[in-house]
Amino acid sequence: MVIRIDELSDVPIYQQIRNQIVMGISGGELKAGEQLPTVRALALEMGINTMTVSKAYQLLKTEGYIMTDRKNGARIRTEIKKHGEIPEADINELKRILSEARLSGVEKSRIISLVEECYK
Repeated sequence: MVIRIDELSDVPIYQQIRNQIVMGISGGELKAGEQLPTVRALALEMGINTMTVSKAYQLLKTEGYIMTDRKNGARIRTEIKKHGEIPEADINELKRILSEARLSGVEKSRIISLVEECYK
């Protein structure tokens, strides 16, 4: 999986890394038990500070998406806890996105189509 960073984005780089790994897991690009690059290797490959990658990995670990240990590094968890709920912050972000789409004239049917496409 290739992680692409948008340096012009308002989203912090560590959050972009986190988001793309979560999407990779959800989309099946990253499989349970799969080894992630070391913090140093990913930082070097992307040309960013190791602390940025470390922060992304720590966030993913805290959220339960990956597990880490000194011997094996970071791996995708074999079982990710399913809460069945969307966090309030994510609901607010979704509301913002939908509001902007509505103001831009995007039809509700197009939004629903996009949701169905992304949820696959």
